[in-house]
Amino acid sequence: MRLLIQSKTTGHFLAPSLDDGQPGWVASLKEAGGGVVFDIESAHQLVEDWCEPDDFPQLIDLDRLGTASDYLP
Repeated sequence: MRLLIQSKTTGHFLAPSLDDGQPGWVASLKEAGGGVVFDIESAHQLVEDWCEPDDFPQLIDLDRLGTASDYLP
């Protein structure tokens, strides 16, 4: 499982800063590569610690994209 956290509000991804490693929102999927989380518990903890309710965070399973169980449009 490879998960990314994305804000439904802005479309940005939660990923560690290149400067200090603290999570923050980045617009580019390329920049978000360091934000891949490999277990659901860690992803939920990041949401709890770093997201505001108005971010409307969603977990994106990268292994699900492009498969028969892909997300509905």
